[in-house]
Amino acid sequence: MSAALTPPNRSQLPDADMQAVPVALARAAQRAREIAIHTGTPLVVTRDGRLIEVVQPELAKPMDGVSPKY
Repeated sequence: MSAALTPPNRSQLPDADMQAVPVALARAAQRAREIAIHTGTPLVVTRDGRLIEVVQPELAKPMDGVSPKY
């Protein structure tokens, strides 16, 4: 996993189990990127409300300024 992964916003839900959800989602997203790079497959993501396929060269770029929305 990348050390550059920034912690997402903390969940505002009162349930203690839900506090771990944002971090788990960020971890799953990073793992999906790693698998897509390893297998040579595009990754489907949303950008500006649209579904797009991100191909290999784009996956290798850092995701600066992109943070999950919860």
